[in-house]
Amino acid sequence: MTDPLLLVLTNLPDADSAQALAAHLVEARVAACVNVLAPATSVYRWEGAIETATEVPLLIKTPASRYAALEAAIRAQHPYELPEVIAVPVTHGLPGYLDWVRTETAPDA
Repeated sequence: MTDPLLLVLTNLPDADSAQALAAHLVEARVAACVNVLAPATSVYRWEGAIETATEVPLLIKTPASRYAALEAAIRAQHPYELPEVIAVPVTHGLPGYLDWVRTETAPDA
């Protein structure tokens, strides 16, 4: 059976930390590609207060089999006490691209 893919989302507090995490994830082969998006405004409740922050979203592509290693890498490098890490299953995509994601994240590559 083919290893299903995930689109993993996280947010960083600034462009420098976002770029550094993206590079680390690709270098470690836990992500094939990471899109560093434009800053966005996040509104959330934290410790009983409504907070507003500018954050830099990342879109991370990885196989499900590499999720645990990806999550560990994010947690080790992320500056937040409780980082957002959400994985969404990829149900469809260009077959060649999906195969490329699997190849680029193979631990023995």
